[in-house]
Formats: sequence, structure tokens, C-alpha cells
Amino acid sequence: MRTQTPEPHAEERQSRVSKYEIAQPASLECSIFVLYTDLMTESLPDRPRRGRGAVGNPTGRFEAALRVAEDDGWGLGDAEPPPLRTTLAVDSARRIITRNQSPDVPFDRSINPYKGCEHGCVYCFARPTHAYLGHSPGLDFESKLYWKPDAPALLEAELRDPKYRAATLALGANTDPYQPVERERKLTRRILEVLADYRHPVGIVTKSNLVLRDLDILTAMAREGIVRVAVSLTTLDRGLARRMEPRAPTPSRRLEAISGLAASGVPVTVLAAPIVPALNDHEIDAILAAAAEAGAGAAGYVLLRLPLEVKTLFADWLGTHYPDRAKRVMSLVRQTRGGQLYQSEWGKRQTGDGAYAEQIARRFEIACRRHHLHHDHTPLDEGRFRRPPRAEDQMELL
Repeated sequence: MRTQTPEPHAEERQSRVSKYEIAQPASLECSIFVLYTDLMTESLPDRPRRGRGAVGNPTGRFEAALRVAEDDGWGLGDAEPPPLRTTLAVDSARRIITRNQSPDVPFDRSINPYKGCEHGCVYCFARPTHAYLGHSPGLDFESKLYWKPDAPALLEAELRDPKYRAATLALGANTDPYQPVERERKLTRRILEVLADYRHPVGIVTKSNLVLRDLDILTAMAREGIVRVAVSLTTLDRGLARRMEPRAPTPSRRLEAISGLAASGVPVTVLAAPIVPALNDHEIDAILAAAAEAGAGAAGYVLLRLPLEVKTLFADWLGTHYPDRAKRVMSLVRQTRGGQLYQSEWGKRQTGDGAYAEQIARRFEIACRRHHLHHDHTPLDEGRFRRPPRAEDQMELL
């Protein structure tokens, strides 16, 4: 039996049945069947699925049992795995603003409307967070999504707290706020409406041209100096993008997003992220040139990060799609991480260290100068924040 994800808004309750649904077993027999089919549709062995980034679905590190899929003799191991359906569940959060004390990120607070991301970027550093939900950081991360329908109301409650002090808030620091499900749910848009109403500064990071849908809000916020958008452009090679970021908009669509934002007066940064040694590092100049031509005014980059399960997920993907250079790529990654596949130390995790990492940094700096792009350190106007009056506040004065 399938039930539609609960929705708190009347206009959504009256809309057509969502394509994002959760399968809920109606009985023990149904539950066993769902478990059996989940096991049977797992790759045997791990193989790429059409439209998905991760090659496999390894058991999350906090799960009590290890899930292993085996060929049972029916000869299904050679068949192409069936399409993997995306499901959506409600995340009943109590608060919506997440705080951090990381000295190497330019914000101390963020909002993530969704958990998991259907873009399926194989390198995504956020994948390990899905293990906290009892899911795999692999295919589960890009197919078992969660959304926070109460996010706008929770946000307004936090902003109205007399103790709250405004500072630039990052929207989409973990997963993309404009992933495909946003077209239907419009959760990011509703969050932006609250931020605009309170004149709260916000920085947005996305891979999607869906951001252009909200130009009416963003343009007004830009006039007050309280918004900027960073568009991640990993590669100009559509084939590489399709394999590495299967459900994210194409590179040309992202350039269109940069162009549309810039033409509307919204400050836009291009993020060459991540830079993968021996895979897309040769594109640094070309990426920045294309972004500058489209209207970007600033640029940034992040060297490939492989925390926790992402190490294995990326290595498996690399061996599947680029077996001829897999060893070379992983060797260069280690050279930028002190012989490891990842360093979590502040100040190193974004850019790495060592001779190869320094070479990438120099190439990026040269490309920025050549294309007149600066580092995006311009602060947004935090002094415009104000709490708009509400009808009940006016009643108290009578």
C-alpha cells in the first residue's frame, strides 16, 4: 500500500498525488516482500544504475547488520538493475537553523531544507550523514530523501526570538536546496520568502538552474545587499557530468543560471568544485572563463574531499567508469592529503596540501586574474535585519 507524504498546506493537500511517495508495508508479509525485493534489486555485484551516481549501496556504518547481495542462481546477476525509485519522507525537525564553529567556512549558521540529494553526485561530502538515519551513504543517499515541511514556520519562530542576532545564513551548505524535488515542494522558495520578509542575509549554493524560478525574490534581496548565489560548475564536459552528477542540470544549464542571475543584478560566484586530480583539474581555466563570460563576478574552488564512506564510493565509481586512470587519480589524491585519502583538519580539508595541491591553487589564482574574478569575501548587509510587525502585535497596543 502506498500513502502520500503528509503535507501541512491546504493548497498542497488539494494538488495531484506526488510522484515522491513512501512505500509503507501494510502487513508482516508485505514487509518481508519489500525486504526481499530490496535485496534482489541490489547490484550483484555492484554495477552502475541508470540515472544514479553511486555504484553500490554499502551498509551504513551505524547499522547492526551487514547487507550483502548474492546471486541466488536464477541468473539475474547479469541483468541490468531496474530503475531505482526516489522516495520522500518527512523530517520532523524541532529547529531549522544549524550552527557550526568551523573556522574555515565563511558562515556560522545554515539551513538544509532536505536530507539526501537526488542529484546523485558521487563525490558529495554529505553522503556520510545518511548513515545517521540508518541508511546507506550510497544509493540510499540519492534515492531516500527527507524534507522539512515546517521549515518556514520554524525559521520564523527562531528569527522572532529577541535573543537572535542576524548574520549571513548559508542555504544548501550540505545538500542542494534546488534539487529536483524542490520543483514540486517549493520549500526553498518559502524559506526565501521568510528571509526576505525579515531582510535576513543569505548565501545560496546550488548546481541547479531552478534558482532562476525565484528571481523575483532574489532580485529584491540583491537590491538591499542581502543575498548572493554560488553556482557549482564541476566540469564543462557533459559526458563526465552525466556520469559524476547524473541528475544535476547540465553544465550549459548552470551557465544559464549564472547568466540569468547576473543579468538580474544578483551577485553570483562560480564554484569550481570539486577539483578532481587527473579528471577535471585541466578544466580550471576553461570553467572560470565560461563562468566569467556568463556574468560571474567571483570564483572559488574546493579540492576533492573523501570523508568516511565517500572514499570507497568514489573509488568504486572511478574503477567502474574510468578504470584506465583510477590508480593515478587516487595516487594524486593521496599526494594532496599527506598520504591519506582525506584530512579533516581545518584549513586543509578544502584545499589540501603538498606540491600538487599548491599547483592547483596557483592555477586557480592565475585563472582568476586572467578572467577578472575575485574571491567572494564581500560581506552581506547584516544591518538590514528587522522583525516585521504581526497582526497580534498590533492588537497588544490597543
